[in-house]
Amino acid sequence: MPIRPDYHRNRRPRALAPRGLSRTGSPGHSERGILIGMPLSEKKLILRIRHLAEGRASAVSGTVTNIVTSTVTGIVSGIGDDCAVLRVPPGHELLVTTDFTLENVHFRRDWHRPEWVGRRCLTRGLSDIAAMGGEPRAAFLSLAVPRGVPQKWVDRFLRGLLDLAEEFKLPLAGGDTAESPGGILADIVVVGSVPKGKAVLRSGAKPGDQIYVTGELGGSAAALARLAGSKALGVEYSRYLRPQARVAVGQSLRRRGVASAMIDLSDGLSTDLEHICQESHVGAEIEAEAIPRAQVRLGGKRVALEFALHGGDDYELLFTSAAAIPAQVAGVRVTRIGRTTRFAGMRLIGEDGKQQPLQPGGWEHFKGNS
Repeated sequence: MPIRPDYHRNRRPRALAPRGLSRTGSPGHSERGILIGMPLSEKKLILRIRHLAEGRASAVSGTVTNIVTSTVTGIVSGIGDDCAVLRVPPGHELLVTTDFTLENVHFRRDWHRPEWVGRRCLTRGLSDIAAMGGEPRAAFLSLAVPRGVPQKWVDRFLRGLLDLAEEFKLPLAGGDTAESPGGILADIVVVGSVPKGKAVLRSGAKPGDQIYVTGELGGSAAALARLAGSKALGVEYSRYLRPQARVAVGQSLRRRGVASAMIDLSDGLSTDLEHICQESHVGAEIEAEAIPRAQVRLGGKRVALEFALHGGDDYELLFTSAAAIPAQVAGVRVTRIGRTTRFAGMRLIGEDGKQQPLQPGGWEHFKGNS
């Protein structure tokens, strides 16, 4: 879920150092090996990204060579040519997803640490691969940065992104760089694969299937609301700004053949559930008390139901199944929250058993213009 417009309407980003100057005013000054002046020229920035990416790839593959003919990743040729050359495993189909991360839409520099932005940028793509039950194979980053952004911010962004890529043994195989006339724009492309004919789609749900979610919902929206109120984030809140892509869960459900339809929760439960209902031509009944809401305070206080229903940015998995699903899959909590129906539309069942229509209230770009 991008940042709601009213969350940042009256806030201004902090003042930035002039281009090419460090905090001390000297061009090219470095602090612990990280340049503070921004930005490097495009060629130098590409070389810097390539050096960082190849260093991580070497650590993953156990070699000291760059990303060429890697049997670990399936990359035949990576950064350095006009196109990357990928090797798709025999009997697999290709998965490709792309996601924007936009300043003042998906993050704010005065709210989000650069490392968090980098991790969340890649998480968005990994989560889409997870929702198909796939295996991530390679990532591509297109990054546009205004002149006034310190190089240190860019380096920390890359560190966060590459730290997460290393966790998934995922190579950064290419991308693009540009100077942005406005805010920071990052577009992540993640390529994955799935055994032929085994991708879990949004369109496979049948009436009577049970509806499940992984993890907890609403934590990210609650954290953003707290920031919008100029309140400090404690550890219990800030952890929700670093979501985890449920790749292992998606793969486990796909291997067992128990998920009839699946989607990742990026725009909010109500909005993403509607996508499954529309593609599968089913309705849905959700039990309000069954929704696993994030706990953000000592004593187990849960976030408001509205955050869990409409908040988004959780990157958990929402899926349907005709089978009984255990309480944990791949070490992650799984909760049944409702069922699909033959009747169109979504309904929310309250604690008192009464039903009311559930309208999609999550994030939708251009919604205010339609």
